[in-house]
Amino acid sequence: MDPKELKRVRMVKRIAQEFPNGALVNLGIGMPTMVANYIPADRKILLHSENGFIGLGPQAEKGKEDQRLVNAGGQPVTIVPGGCFFDSAMSFAIIRGGHVDYTVLGALEVDEQGNLANYMIPGKMVPGMGGAMDLVVGARNVIIAMEHVNKNGAPKILKKCSLPLTAAGEVDLIVTDMAFIRVAKHGLVLEEIAEDTTVEEVVKCTEAKLHIAGNVRKF
Repeated sequence: MDPKELKRVRMVKRIAQEFPNGALVNLGIGMPTMVANYIPADRKILLHSENGFIGLGPQAEKGKEDQRLVNAGGQPVTIVPGGCFFDSAMSFAIIRGGHVDYTVLGALEVDEQGNLANYMIPGKMVPGMGGAMDLVVGARNVIIAMEHVNKNGAPKILKKCSLPLTAAGEVDLIVTDMAFIRVAKHGLVLEEIAEDTTVEEVVKCTEAKLHIAGNVRKF
C-alpha cells in the first residue's frame, strides 16, 4: 500500500470510530465509501446509500460482486442481514426527514464558519451537486473527509470559502490526512493530529485560525 493510501486508511479508520452504536450513517462518493470497511466489530451501524439502501456492508470480495448491489459511487458492495431496498424518493425522504445520524462527505474547501464547498469549480464541467445538498442539511452530524491541502499544496481549510457553497454553517467535524478538527461556535478546534505530523505543521498548512485543544492526541 502506497503512503497516500495508508494515510487515507488511517483517516477513514478514525472517522469510523465516531459512530455510536445504532447510528444510521450515509457515506458520500469517493474516499468516504472506504469508511464502510473499517466499522468497529463491536458497533451495530446501519449504512444508508441515497441510491436506495439501508444496511450496506463492506466492499464485495473479488469474484463475488453483484452489479445490482452498489453504493452511491457505483462500487460493488455487500448488504447485511436485514438490509432493505427502496426507491430514490423514499431514500431522500429519509434524508430530508432528519433520520440520518451522520453523513461523511468529501470537500473542495471548508472554512472556519463550517461552510462547505464540495460540488463545483467554476469553468469546469461537473455532474452536479448530487445528494450533498440534502445530506448536509438533513443529517444530524456532518463529517468532512479530505486531504488537508490540494494537489498544489494550498490549504483546503480556509478563513472563507472561495468556491460556490454547497451549504452554510453545516459542518461539524473535519478529518484530514493531518488532523481531526471540530467546528465549534468560536471557531475550529484542533483536537487530534496524525501520528506523522506536528501541531506546527498542521497550523502552517491551514489558512483558517485554529484553536488548539489542551491535550492534542494522535491518531
